Amino acid sequence: MSLWSLLGLVLALSSPPKEVWTEFRGPNGTGTVADTMVPTVWSETQAVKWKTPIPGRGWSSPVIWGNQIWMTSATEDGKQMFVYCVDKQTGKVLHQRLLFENATTEPIHETNSYASPTPVIEAGRVVVHFGTYGTACIDTKTFKTIWQRRDLKCQHSVGPGSSPILYNNRVILTFEAIDVQYMIALDMKTGDTVWKTPRSTKLSQVSAEERKAFSTPIIVQVNNQPMLISAGAQADYAYDPRDGREIFQFRNKGFSSSCRPLVGFGMVFMNVAFGEMNGLQVARLDGQGDVTNTHVVWKYGRNVPCKPSMLLIDDLLYMVNDSGIMTCLEAKTGQMVWRERLGGQFSSSPIYIGGTIYVCDEKGTGYVLKPGRTFQKIAENHLEEGCMATPAVSGKALFIRTKTHLYRIE
Repeated sequence: MSLWSLLGLVLALSSPPKEVWTEFRGPNGTGTVADTMVPTVWSETQAVKWKTPIPGRGWSSPVIWGNQIWMTSATEDGKQMFVYCVDKQTGKVLHQRLLFENATTEPIHETNSYASPTPVIEAGRVVVHFGTYGTACIDTKTFKTIWQRRDLKCQHSVGPGSSPILYNNRVILTFEAIDVQYMIALDMKTGDTVWKTPRSTKLSQVSAEERKAFSTPIIVQVNNQPMLISAGAQADYAYDPRDGREIFQFRNKGFSSSCRPLVGFGMVFMNVAFGEMNGLQVARLDGQGDVTNTHVVWKYGRNVPCKPSMLLIDDLLYMVNDSGIMTCLEAKTGQMVWRERLGGQFSSSPIYIGGTIYVCDEKGTGYVLKPGRTFQKIAENHLEEGCMATPAVSGKALFIRTKTHLYRIE
């Protein structure tokens, strides 16, 4: 099958109801919503419908269903971990609870938090995840815990990062740590293990630090079959999300990536944060087994992000790296279209809403850009505190979580 004949066969799974933001980077995990518009200009005194303090330190993005916004937080030392639910209309805190307590915690990277994984939500239930410290499913009507798992242990080394995703009444988690590397699916109703698949790549030849990664997987349809795509340390993988069976892998010779994969034109776009390759690798999706030498289409190695995920808009790929350089590439070939410096340091991922790109830096500057083959900046907007979390969208409102507050911009 040719590369381009797959174009019409790689489709996102069915979307949830409108005006929800269900997981990290929103419905389908791509960071895009086409059929709405949100403000392009805001400040502490302009276009802020409400501003609510969120205590503690947490970089998890907000998730939204109905009138509820959920996120997590933790103390600086990680010994107390909290869940928050905020009223979407008023900004009032509907529920806040100390969920997990830890006698000891491992150190984290100075730019991370103990509450960085973003929750995932559906009708009636939200799953919050703190990596090795615990996972819990909460009833969104009663706020009671339905189940929790605290036995899925690993050594993250620099703290948790990968977020949970849902598929067919299962919650899928990624544990890519210095001691163990596996994916696991839990029953959404009970929390019981449905399947568990260890990474197949042998890591004995690399150091412990080179065995970790923090990416959140994505699920797409390929040839009318579901495919779970996951970026790991030293290799990237595709699995059948129904049973955890590995479909293919291609080696990346890198580690510590936090970027979420993207799919388009019959290909998957994967970042590698550090290591021998340290860049972007693009591979076809029609392979079986080890496809490193047969299915990699192109690579790009300059100013590629470690933490912020990318955007695919029409036939162009957009990425902003951690030090604020934004690059636009042709998605099919990897040819550079333009590159510009935004400024600042970036951890938050860009989103594409109603024809406009939004991305926030760690000092609280929100950049608004028009996509296309020339660089066009529409606005720069400033909030008091910086952004580590990726924004969320519901209706005509933009929800920005800074280091101290949650804002509704409308």
